[in-house]
Amino acid sequence: MQIYQLGEGQPELAVVAGIHGDEPCGVEAVERLVAEEPEVDRPVKLIIANEEALERGVRYVEEDLNRAFPGDPEGDTHESRLAHELAREVQGCTVLALHSTQSYAEPIAVIDTVDEIARSLAPLLPVDVLVETDNYTDGRLVEHAHTIELECGLQGSEEAAENAYWLTRAFLAASNALSVPATDDRLAQPERGEVEVFRLDGPIAKPPGREYDVVVPNFERVEAGERFAIADGEALTADEPFYPVLLSAEGYDDIFGYAAEAVGQLE
Repeated sequence: MQIYQLGEGQPELAVVAGIHGDEPCGVEAVERLVAEEPEVDRPVKLIIANEEALERGVRYVEEDLNRAFPGDPEGDTHESRLAHELAREVQGCTVLALHSTQSYAEPIAVIDTVDEIARSLAPLLPVDVLVETDNYTDGRLVEHAHTIELECGLQGSEEAAENAYWLTRAFLAASNALSVPATDDRLAQPERGEVEVFRLDGPIAKPPGREYDVVVPNFERVEAGERFAIADGEALTADEPFYPVLLSAEGYDDIFGYAAEAVGQLE
């Protein structure tokens, strides 16, 4: 784990990248900020988490780090021990965790529950979707009381790396850390009430098979009886209406993604 700091004093803000070794966008954003050394009004801790997985270009070494929190200093896996160390490093901080996805190109925010952090920060970030994970955190860092995750775009893309950088600057500006907010179209704030909030209902199981396809767009309502995916040529249809969240044919081994309900707009 690499740890950098912008500014002097005890950080109350942290940016975490490289939780997954096959998601380099956040790492590029952190390295860019470290090289630029921007002046900050509040100290910020910048962390590149799973260096070993990043070096190997794999999601994780022994277990998914973002399912291993709070971790164990004597844990049996690299990620269990790393989760404990990382949780200790960000204790007391408002945390931005940078990720990417195989299912959705636009940045989205993910949080455990819509709390004061989400209400104060999300409208100031260049995102128009906020996903509330609720009971489906599964040992993720987002269980930390003051963590907001950002899915920055498609995994491995230049756009995701660029988004990660500007999203990080937007987070720091919204948190009053950057004395002069950067100017870029990606920092355009949505109009109040434009952040749509979805709450996860649960995972959508992927049946055994060799070839899969998802045939509905994420965050658009799927009606009961509507086809949403294909597994080995067989259509899968919805038992009841839902909103797809991070549905992908390849993103997960045993699930397509998640079903969610729309719960309104963040106001």
